[in-house]
Amino acid sequence: MVKVLFVFGTRPEAIKLCPIVRHLLSRPQEFTTRVCVTAQHRCLLDQVLDVFGVRPDNDLDIMQPGQTLSQSAARIIAALEPVMQAEQPDMVLVQGDTTTTLCGALSAFYHRVPVGHIEAGLRTWDLYQPFPEEANRVLAARLSTIHFAATDWSAGNLRKEGIAEDSILVTGNTGIDAVLQVAGNLADGKLAGFDQAASLDASKKLIVVTSHRRESFGEGVQSLCAALLALADRGDTQILFAVHPNPNVRGPVHERLGAHPTIRLVDPVSYVPFVDLMRRSYLLLTDSGGIQEEGPSLGKPILVLRDKTERPEAVKAGTVRLVGTDRERIVREASLLLDDTAEYDRRAHAHNPYGDGKASPRIADRILAWHQSR
Repeated sequence: MVKVLFVFGTRPEAIKLCPIVRHLLSRPQEFTTRVCVTAQHRCLLDQVLDVFGVRPDNDLDIMQPGQTLSQSAARIIAALEPVMQAEQPDMVLVQGDTTTTLCGALSAFYHRVPVGHIEAGLRTWDLYQPFPEEANRVLAARLSTIHFAATDWSAGNLRKEGIAEDSILVTGNTGIDAVLQVAGNLADGKLAGFDQAASLDASKKLIVVTSHRRESFGEGVQSLCAALLALADRGDTQILFAVHPNPNVRGPVHERLGAHPTIRLVDPVSYVPFVDLMRRSYLLLTDSGGIQEEGPSLGKPILVLRDKTERPEAVKAGTVRLVGTDRERIVREASLLLDDTAEYDRRAHAHNPYGDGKASPRIADRILAWHQSR
């Protein structure tokens, strides 16, 4: 019996870890499964937990308005100490590159507990892009015992950093496990989708937008808004922008775009309705890492509002293109997809490099084999 403690705190982490939690819970003769959430993103996290029916065993609830990275990291580390002492897990699982990821790995290290890092090996090779995620994942790798890489490219990055081959497993991306499950349930009518879908204009091509990265604050957000206004003025598009609550995004977006008749600004959309929106969309504009992976699984081309990405596989495959926040580049690349049907079809049906939706059992089997070999 392996006792596994999951530590996560944001919606993207929950989306990618809940399928593994559910899988381990389905194997009670082999695993004792415990969940600790930091609630780094409280309301967005809870939405995903509800969808997957995951109930935390430990809820640290550390979120405070306006907290800095230093403050949140300090609070997470302090709050995790009694959890580690009480649970005494055989392994701690963390995912990705958030502040919770780094703190979860560091706390496990302090308590001499092995760490399994889900979605290991993502790299831009620039510690400040994205900030602070690149540093978080590099540091988490140095503290991890097993590295669950989503793709061969990510595994290669780990090898370049001197990570031992026998500690790396290519699994596919657990986010694909989640999105394929949810998309199937939406198609079958088992889940409710976006509640404003009936008011969308079916005669226009739907562009769904998200933006939240710190490096885009200020001039980047302003330039993005200018590009969206140009696309909205074409007359054949409808833009839906799920606006992040950070005032550095929310303020300028509402000021610049709020009055346009074909741009709809909505609060962050919970996971299932957002999967539904992606299914309905023609094109996605985003700086989200998870959406870069989910969109290709649903056959949707993506323009990434960043200059660098730690997920180049989809760029190479042709489903994703980097556009940054430059107004002219965004308009040019979006217009190409809106006007050229052949180009759109080529990119919409390109190979999805992120896996087959079976990452969770691969991860569980490797943890069990690791435990039995100790």
